Amino acid sequence: MNILVTGGAGFIGANLCRELVSRPNTGKVIALDDLSTGSAANLAGTDVELVEGSILDSGLLDSVVPAMDAVVHLAARPSVPRSLADPVASHHVNATGTVTVLEACRRAGVHVVAASSSSVYGATAVLPKHEDLATRPLSPYAASKLATEAYVLAYGASFGLPTLAFRFFNVYGPLQPAGHAYAAVVPAFIDAMLRGTPVRIFGDGLQSRDFTYVGTVVRVLADAVMRKVSCDRPVNLAFGTRVSVLDLARELMDITGLPADIRHEQPRAGDVRDSQAADGLLRELFPGIAQVPLEEGLAKTVTWFRTLPDYATRGAERQPGRPVPVDVA
Repeated sequence: MNILVTGGAGFIGANLCRELVSRPNTGKVIALDDLSTGSAANLAGTDVELVEGSILDSGLLDSVVPAMDAVVHLAARPSVPRSLADPVASHHVNATGTVTVLEACRRAGVHVVAASSSSVYGATAVLPKHEDLATRPLSPYAASKLATEAYVLAYGASFGLPTLAFRFFNVYGPLQPAGHAYAAVVPAFIDAMLRGTPVRIFGDGLQSRDFTYVGTVVRVLADAVMRKVSCDRPVNLAFGTRVSVLDLARELMDITGLPADIRHEQPRAGDVRDSQAADGLLRELFPGIAQVPLEEGLAKTVTWFRTLPDYATRGAERQPGRPVPVDVA
């Protein structure tokens, strides 16, 4: 089976490419990426072919997609704060880019698995969040991901294209970058702890998230491709856990053995207060899937960070185990 992964040099995409090439039924794996947020280094040492280019380039897509058996569409302009800074750019990549990918897949008759986001639930207060809830996006990013999944499902309904749209929750793990303004919470916290810089929490830290280890996510994606799973509804890809940001920080302090200077800042516009998935539909479609527990996934992630040159020696002079004052007000 030949598979194209858009955004294949990014965090989730590169982990997926590595998972796919490890499977015996996989033929060629191509990663299409413009390297705006991904990195060719994420695919180093693999048999993955990297094609550098944009999902907005229909000619490029038409040169690659017809030889594929499936496309996993992960390419996107991520981050709520980034979308607040430039809403049009988020729409252009996430909405228009998705239509461009779907058109290429429609012309070739290729199965499509695509990534949406739990951010589409937005201000909906119900927990856990199930797929039949009304969506109430709070940011341009969330609106653009709602457009992504809506187009994917519409192409399935209108053209008979086999499609599957996953709503990712808070995915974390190796290859997730830190050290930039739009870093996700797990790498941002690990980066700060290993460097001995303040751990910044936006708001009171009691906001909750459903964290999902990337290894679990890519196994589901690979299984969806191999079994050609499709669905006429979006599917949550998370397991119903609910962890506060403060508890995440405490867990990472235990795992790293390092103290942290936690500092609270003003809440960010567009951030969802609480997020927790209902996983009934996921388990119906993927009955054998097993979740990697948070402690295990975080430990693997910290171990990976410590293999990087920037972190290999930092923190060695710091004394683990000191009490850390945490202000929850």
